[in-house]
Amino acid sequence: MHILLKQTFTAGILAAMVVTAAQAAPAEAPPAFVKRVADGLITRLKTDNAKLQNNPAAIKAIVRQNLDPYVDGQAFTRIVMGTYANTSTPAQRAQFEQNFRNTLIENYGSAFAKYSTQTYTLRPYKDTGSKNPVVTIDFNNKGDKIPVSFQLADAGSQWKIRNINVSGIDLGLQFRNQFAANVKRNGGNVDKAIATFQPDADAAVKK
Repeated sequence: MHILLKQTFTAGILAAMVVTAAQAAPAEAPPAFVKRVADGLITRLKTDNAKLQNNPAAIKAIVRQNLDPYVDGQAFTRIVMGTYANTSTPAQRAQFEQNFRNTLIENYGSAFAKYSTQTYTLRPYKDTGSKNPVVTIDFNNKGDKIPVSFQLADAGSQWKIRNINVSGIDLGLQFRNQFAANVKRNGGNVDKAIATFQPDADAAVKK
């Protein structure tokens, strides 16, 4: 009887774990998630366009509210820090993520402000079963198509953006090169490199 109760109890726990895992999975399909985030941000930028002229602080505030919550900061941190992510302390990685988010908001803000009056199309999406699906948007910028691909990560209840590719250029990799160069400029001092790192999206895209 005792063994039967123990088996039943164990089975119940396993069943609960399976149900919890199923409930925690993102309910949205990857393209629906990307479209929702892009539409929300672009709508805000269009609606407040007149207020945003020569007002970078307002742009950053809108981007922070409408994009930052959907970015997987920890994953982005590991991608950009590269090998330094393995040798750094949790405190250093946390500081890097905070600084990286703050400076990246400025890059995102200026970039999306340029596209706020443009249209975009969502490319057909094919589910390959990857744990990091990629969804691509083509921005129509005065007749030119600018492809922006979002690589996603399963954050449990929703998808989050872990990396971005613009016109075939991997921003995570470019930022990694920028950070490595900054570590070198600071004589190998990772703390100084973290404190002074300024990711430059414009320079990365021009590579």
